[in-house]
Amino acid sequence: MEGAASVGTFAPFPVKAVDFLSLYKSDSLVQNLAEGIRTSSSKPIRIKGLAGSLDAVLLAAVYKSVRSSHLVVLQDKEEAAYFFNDLQNILGEKEVFLFPMSYKRPYEYDETENANVLMRAEALNHLSAHPGSQIIISYPEAISEKVITKKTLANNTFIIQRGQKLDRTFLEEFLHDSDFEKTEFVYEAGNFAVRGGIIDVFSFAHELPYRIELSGEEVDSIRSFDPGSQLSVESLEKVSLMPNVQTRLVQEDRQSLPEFMTTSTRIWIKDVQLTIDVLDTCFEKASKRFDHIVKESGAAGLALSPEHLFVSAQAWLANLKDAPIIEFGHRSYFSNTTTFEFRSGPQPSFNKNFELLARNLVDHQRDGYANFIAAEQSRQSDRLHGVFEEIEPDLRFQSLDFALRQGFVDHALKIVCYTDHQIFERFHRYKAKEKFSKAKALTFRELQSLQPGDFVTHIDYGICKFAGLEKKEVNGREQEAVRLVFRDNDMLYASIHSLHKISRYSGKEGAPPVVSKLGTDEWENKKSKVKGKVKDIARDLIQLYAKRKTSPGFSFSPDSFLQAELESSFLYEDTPDQASATEDVKKDMEKPHPMDRLVCGDVGFGKTEVAIRAAFKASGDGKQIAVLVPTTILAMQHFRTFSERLANFPVKIDYVSRFKSEKQIKEILQNTKAGSINILIGTHRIVSKDVEFKNLGLLIIDEEQKFGVKVKDRLKELRVNVDVLTLTATPIPRTLHFSLMGARDLSIIATAPPNRQPVTTELHAYDERIIRDAVSYELKRGGQVFFVHNRVSDIESIANVIFRLVPDARIGIAHGQMEGDKLEKVMMRFIEGEYDVLVSTNIIESGLDIPNANTIIIHQAHMFGLSDLHQMRGRVGRSNKKAFCYLLTPPASLLSSDSRKRLAALEEFSELGDGFKVAMRDLDIRGAGNLLGAEQSGFITDLGFDTYHKILDDAIQELKEDEFKDLFAEELSEKAKLLVPDCIIETDLEILIPDNYVSSTRERLQLYATLDNIKDESGLSEFIASLKDRFGALPPSVEELIQTVRLRWIGEVLGMDKITIKSSKLRATFIQQDSYFTSDVFGRVLAFVQKHPRQCRLKEHGNKPSLIIENILSVDEALVLLKPLTGQTGAAN
Repeated sequence: MEGAASVGTFAPFPVKAVDFLSLYKSDSLVQNLAEGIRTSSSKPIRIKGLAGSLDAVLLAAVYKSVRSSHLVVLQDKEEAAYFFNDLQNILGEKEVFLFPMSYKRPYEYDETENANVLMRAEALNHLSAHPGSQIIISYPEAISEKVITKKTLANNTFIIQRGQKLDRTFLEEFLHDSDFEKTEFVYEAGNFAVRGGIIDVFSFAHELPYRIELSGEEVDSIRSFDPGSQLSVESLEKVSLMPNVQTRLVQEDRQSLPEFMTTSTRIWIKDVQLTIDVLDTCFEKASKRFDHIVKESGAAGLALSPEHLFVSAQAWLANLKDAPIIEFGHRSYFSNTTTFEFRSGPQPSFNKNFELLARNLVDHQRDGYANFIAAEQSRQSDRLHGVFEEIEPDLRFQSLDFALRQGFVDHALKIVCYTDHQIFERFHRYKAKEKFSKAKALTFRELQSLQPGDFVTHIDYGICKFAGLEKKEVNGREQEAVRLVFRDNDMLYASIHSLHKISRYSGKEGAPPVVSKLGTDEWENKKSKVKGKVKDIARDLIQLYAKRKTSPGFSFSPDSFLQAELESSFLYEDTPDQASATEDVKKDMEKPHPMDRLVCGDVGFGKTEVAIRAAFKASGDGKQIAVLVPTTILAMQHFRTFSERLANFPVKIDYVSRFKSEKQIKEILQNTKAGSINILIGTHRIVSKDVEFKNLGLLIIDEEQKFGVKVKDRLKELRVNVDVLTLTATPIPRTLHFSLMGARDLSIIATAPPNRQPVTTELHAYDERIIRDAVSYELKRGGQVFFVHNRVSDIESIANVIFRLVPDARIGIAHGQMEGDKLEKVMMRFIEGEYDVLVSTNIIESGLDIPNANTIIIHQAHMFGLSDLHQMRGRVGRSNKKAFCYLLTPPASLLSSDSRKRLAALEEFSELGDGFKVAMRDLDIRGAGNLLGAEQSGFITDLGFDTYHKILDDAIQELKEDEFKDLFAEELSEKAKLLVPDCIIETDLEILIPDNYVSSTRERLQLYATLDNIKDESGLSEFIASLKDRFGALPPSVEELIQTVRLRWIGEVLGMDKITIKSSKLRATFIQQDSYFTSDVFGRVLAFVQKHPRQCRLKEHGNKPSLIIENILSVDEALVLLKPLTGQTGAAN
């Protein structure tokens, strides 16, 4: 076995799964085992001594030698998912299938999970198509359900190949007969859509839907596509369309999964006894449910007997009698077996102690073992290299380029394989397939797209109501326009070329805006008033920024190896955003002038971690750090977090708060002055004059907007020569970030850590049983519960209800009308674990972080806005335990459609992800208010967020160009100036998306808006590709529509504020600026006119010079003539 050990020298490239597997394939014991399995008689095989992920590695090696189907039965759903992930990582995704149960919850046979039904069907379809070569991974609850027979499956499958003739009406009939539903767009299994020559079908035999493109009657191409973006993924030669066999063919004969698979299938079982017990329980529950239905309805013919749908344990054992069985768990069931023993052990725990780990690996290395570490991200193995080089320079290890669920030490092959998530004690999350559901896609679309009746803002005319698209005739040709309704029912038809000026109005949630009046100055006045105010704020920000850039500060030294060790021991994986925020902060600290950076990110996205890393870096250079927080509770919480993260490092941390005695505080202040405390945490007390630091180097401020004016002024004094890092949980929109470049350094963390568990969110009508079950389940597993009830008047009676339901729960009550001290004491007791349930109003949404509280129940959930609900839900699921959020409401029939939609959105988007950002405009508004001063929120409500944003952009740009042009000289010279911010296009050509190309009005509107907001050529190419992909070749009117966008860009470069093409004549008016008429651009226009005197002329039209070009019949022709004037080469497109 020297072969394996010699791999031990350090290789710069990670080892691929194939190479790692070959070490096992060539081992004699594994070859013997494979031989035993290949020629297996009816005598079961028992494999002993498998630790960690060695079982998955072994199965993969055997599978490569024994080409037959393998069915692996693990102990439960969770274990199956991890095992499935391991195999996918080792073997690739094509040959491994997960076979889950059809139901949402075990033993509750009334609600099926669509995604699971799809995965079952996909596995069956694959098994019948390629019977001899794949691995199916399952668990007892899933194999307890019978499946349909192969014959039935074949009779219900429709196969389509590229190049074959296909009768469209026949296919539609087949889909209708198979219960497929015809929809506008395909979002979930069982949908199909027909658009011209394109047919989209979401079959139950594949995880993605298919797009079949016909040319005449022939199948031209078949592609799979992503239901979220509706864009193609890959081209296919042959596909099978299959209905939902789970529900449709209920009366057909059924059989168990092993019967469906070929007789040569090898069956691997982790624990036979457990499987038998679970099968018994499932069968029993199904029989009870059957009896209940018969009793209720009085007719036995209505429901199918359990024998028809479920496998009993006896039947399952009978199936196994002659099958080749391999037991590979710790308990054995069969007595007469052929046994293979592997000498392996699990990965030991090193408690994040790198010295111990290094010593362990070096000892193994000396004994001739090869060391491997499976890391999900290459950055992790780089960090480990850095740490090991300092501690044990002789240590050699290789990183594997795939992840495993658990490490192991194989003594036979002399291989040590550790996983990084166990070394760093992080939660390793298995990657499940993304579930597509119509509800999810539609909620997302509804939140984004405009509906008639929505409030919108037109940047030139103000706030109005959107009233849909309307077809109009212009000189005998058809065009589409957007209808807008202003105050007193005044109508305005806006061209589809000016959609980029219209945006959905977003102000405060729940309050309708004031609709503007056409033909008055009201809107312009509002805009200019806000612009003045915004300019003042921006001016202050820029001045402070400039002052700081010129003042001297302390330049911190580069990272030490201790820094790398601290960063790799973080519980979660770093997200790209978090990594770049950390880098930004560290770079700023290493610069010679003081840092002032704002890090903003949603609750639980890892801002505190960035602060801890910065603080540690500062303490490495002997500087002190002050952490300023708005409340006493947060002070204590940060003290705990900092102490836990820095426990193994030479850093002394303390905090001041009202709960400490005068004597203690005095002592802490003396130590701070003497310099023996490195990190001091506290409320505004720590920036008062009597607190002296020996050598303050970094100030960290949490939620600055919550401090009073006095504290803020004091901070301004400190800011001039100390590095400052500010954290905020109110998200600041990315776009605002770009506007403020050069006025404020911002880092935005917009993605949640990838191995954070999503919070399971369930919507229920108020029911005491649900409260009882949720609370007692959480207490059983040693956790705590938040119960949110937003009325102070009857909060005590709610607490009594909970006490009645769960008598052994210790319950605390907290609300905003309590005195500060009392409230903090209740909160402290909850944090310390003295209370099990905290009944409170929604004051908990701000920053409280209790890893042990993993269930939140929100009473009267329909009374809250989306963002409040989202932030409250963010209180749980902070550790790596599964978290639950129950939304309790009155019965659904009593809710308004709006709150129904809101709650559905929350239930759909259980991940902390992007789908949400769309709906959370009111949070953006709060963010802008915090960043730029509270009165701004009022302006945003007046103008709508997008208009406000545009004004802010203009104001900052003007300041940069006038008052501060020396400061921003570099930036201004790089930016080629657009002469006109916007060029209006009007034509009498037929320019629109025809109904027979895209029939859905809503989709057309969405496409018009997307196209009109595209900023550059690459965006345009993507848009064209997606149109062709989804709807087929572009009709001429759509090509013209796309060219008008290019024409608008050219107009902006040439200084034209309006271009009209009517009656075969192009007329362009120029902007009124003296400097323009002496510029090179206008010079080129003049030269062009002189060169083509017959076709062109310049003319003054009402004091405005304009250019007229005759014989222009299309947008293309205009482009060909005007493009050369911009100085850019190349043809029209």
